[in-house]
Amino acid sequence: MRESEKPSSTGGLALTEVAPLGEIVVLDGLSGRDGTNRSRSGHQQISAATDQEAVLAWLARFADSANTLANSRREAERLLLWSISERAKPLSSLAHEDLLMYRRFLANPMPAERWVMAPGRKLARRDPGWRPFAGPLSEASIRQSMIVLNSMFTWLVEAGYLAGNPMALSRRRRKAPAPRVTRFLEADLWSAVRQTIMAMPRETPRQRAVYARARWLFTLLFLGGLRISEVAGNGMGDFFMRSDAKSGEQRWWLQVLGKGDKSRLVPASTEMMVELMNYRRSLELSDLPAQGEPSPLLYPVAWRRTTHPAPAWPAPLTRSAVHGIIKDIFGQAANRWLADGRGDAQAEKLRAGSAHWLRHTAGSNLANDIDLRHVRDTLGHASLGTTSIYVHGEDDARHDAVSGAHRVSWDA
Repeated sequence: MRESEKPSSTGGLALTEVAPLGEIVVLDGLSGRDGTNRSRSGHQQISAATDQEAVLAWLARFADSANTLANSRREAERLLLWSISERAKPLSSLAHEDLLMYRRFLANPMPAERWVMAPGRKLARRDPGWRPFAGPLSEASIRQSMIVLNSMFTWLVEAGYLAGNPMALSRRRRKAPAPRVTRFLEADLWSAVRQTIMAMPRETPRQRAVYARARWLFTLLFLGGLRISEVAGNGMGDFFMRSDAKSGEQRWWLQVLGKGDKSRLVPASTEMMVELMNYRRSLELSDLPAQGEPSPLLYPVAWRRTTHPAPAWPAPLTRSAVHGIIKDIFGQAANRWLADGRGDAQAEKLRAGSAHWLRHTAGSNLANDIDLRHVRDTLGHASLGTTSIYVHGEDDARHDAVSGAHRVSWDA
């Protein structure tokens, strides 16, 4: 609510308008000065006297991270406004039951005229028509919102502002162990691997076949984040084209059957499709596979097309054969690294590299630039739901994000 507005007769916000965090004006009884969950220990470590000041103190921790600051402010702002306007109580008086109600509210913010932005409009936060929501939140967005708020409440308890976290009774998933991210290639090592492949001899038909296969394999492992088993177990016929649910734009995807017999969609970016076409041309195949084509993702070097018009498809390479190709490339990269007079430690890291190192490298590269949910779905860390148009739309957004941020960038 802006300063020009008056509180409602209930003592909360005027019901006609909401305002961004920092501009919310309420009666002192809803400020949180006397919140029922305020700590009385006398050991408060922040100078905040009101809920809004306490939330701003929490947000100050994220001043160096614009994205984190914006996301955290949005979630705190929504809860603070809802608490005052819908529950007529300060944030520091919210109980566990209130947070359960708020979770349901996020799935359908009502009344819409108070909480939801007009369709097709994106207004500045200080515009009178600004609202905290663009519409109902998805289940994934609700979970993320509650994670952020739980973090805020935990910090306010640690700061001595609140006596307890009202979300602490919520059912929690078992905490996952800290991920190991040591087995990945830094940018200079990944560049050395690419340069090693680009430097492979191409004078004879066999050498050209070895080069084309290596380049395509490392494209799959990096752009697709595929496991060795997925390279060996899926085929070129698993590529397919699908139209965007909204724009009608056509996109290529790779349907991967992966670990635990779980299926996922890997965005086949323009770069990946160009590399696929180059590899198929080297095999004297049509540029693009037909959907369901029974050809493996990776061919034996000795294979030659001998039948017309339809070739006799070779058997897929075994996992151990694919592993051997990868280790050979990493070994060559390590030798080139040493021959250039560079560090022994980095050369040993290259020699230790594997397909899973490339998968970690792909994940690290993706996580730097795009939504972690897109990374999760692309690498197959969770199963995909493909039964609704809303999920379809999220897939299209993921395709754009992955294609725009994640590239091999072969030199030629």
